[in-house]
Amino acid sequence: MHTSRVVNAIVLLALVGFSVRVGANSTDTALSGLSWMAGNWAGVQGGVEMEELWQAPKGNTMLGLHRDVTGGRTVSFEFLRIEAKPDGISYWASPGGRPATQFRLTELKGKRVVFENAKHHFPQRIIYWLGLDGALHAKIEGTMNGKPAAEEWTWRRAAAGY
Repeated sequence: MHTSRVVNAIVLLALVGFSVRVGANSTDTALSGLSWMAGNWAGVQGGVEMEELWQAPKGNTMLGLHRDVTGGRTVSFEFLRIEAKPDGISYWASPGGRPATQFRLTELKGKRVVFENAKHHFPQRIIYWLGLDGALHAKIEGTMNGKPAAEEWTWRRAAAGY
């Protein structure tokens, strides 16, 4: 009888320990719902060659890079990061290498995600979605100079090094 209680206690402790480890690493899997964004994406819009690169979720982050090229010259770039922490998931944007601005995840449904920062001058919302045709879309929106404003991009999967 005593032996079975000890064994039960050990099994219970092992299960509790397993649960704690899973809970402690829950941010590792929190980004798995965004894995559809991972890859090399490219498109041309208004004569601008655009590319957006996203690494697969790993180590609580997805790292990204956006670059626009016109006439063989880089005209803009942005370092991007999506990070999972115990208090939630945030998108960090560093346009032109400037200090990062945080946008908190407010919606994730299927292959559509919304990040928001109501205090940012523009944009206040960043939206990504995967279209039925397999294209990655992004849209920024908010208020600029007191008026609604938005911009949208579309990319298709591209070979690495596009």
